[in-house]
Amino acid sequence: MRRCGTRTTSTTRTSGAARTAIAARRTVRIRTKNAIQAIDGNVGTVKDFYFDDDKWVVRYLIIETGSWLLSRKVLLSPFAIKYLNIDERTLSVDITMKQVEDSPTIDTDKPVSRQHETKHLDYFGYPYYWGDTDLWGAYPNPNLVNYDGMARPKDTPEIARMLSEVETLRHNRDDPHLRSCAAVISYHIEALDGEIGHVDGMFMDDKTWAIRYFIINTSNWWLGHQLLIQPLWIKEVSWPDEKVFIGLKREEVQNAPRYDESIPFNRDMEARVHLYFGPKG
Repeated sequence: MRRCGTRTTSTTRTSGAARTAIAARRTVRIRTKNAIQAIDGNVGTVKDFYFDDDKWVVRYLIIETGSWLLSRKVLLSPFAIKYLNIDERTLSVDITMKQVEDSPTIDTDKPVSRQHETKHLDYFGYPYYWGDTDLWGAYPNPNLVNYDGMARPKDTPEIARMLSEVETLRHNRDDPHLRSCAAVISYHIEALDGEIGHVDGMFMDDKTWAIRYFIINTSNWWLGHQLLIQPLWIKEVSWPDEKVFIGLKREEVQNAPRYDESIPFNRDMEARVHLYFGPKG
């Protein structure tokens, strides 16, 4: 299942000092219903995440705006995220409610095309994340954009329009590989020698927004157990069949360290997973 005028830029950009609040890397569970706090008020709540199944990175949040915008759903890029408060389940962004209101309209129930992405990124003045070597274009993570003088240059409206048209023509037929996190939850997991369970959730790096682990629930094969699998072990995802194929045998999965969601995710838990699966994991 696939989902996923003049350029307007943010009136306020986060300083280097403020960015240090999210400098420490954390592995956090991807969750919906987090509140989105703009510069001047509450925008809405997270309904879904779209991730890129080529590089396994969350590219957009889908925001349900609520009554103030008649429950319109809008895209939000991690480029806009200023701070993630896990305890209070809020995300602070460095854009205004007016910018959200005036952002390009998109049908989030249909595939997001490269043309849609270009319009969205141009509107907010964010760089394109494709066509370069790093996870976020020329940057290893979105927090580095507009930080310590590395902001995208402010083009004149005419130059911005021309660059946008050129970029759209170059990549118009690209497949953005955007998938819905909500849709993948419950997909069946197939090991090399049979089914082992289903996807129960995901963890991501809150600095790079890269998906680090899939939570696998083995209850439909091995009752009452959960474990973590890195995207590196995924051989194929069959979207029509709603299945994820991994390059492991059932015995390897059965002997893997168990994940206990009642215990906060920590470095020790992560180290056990890496030690068991070896260099590739």
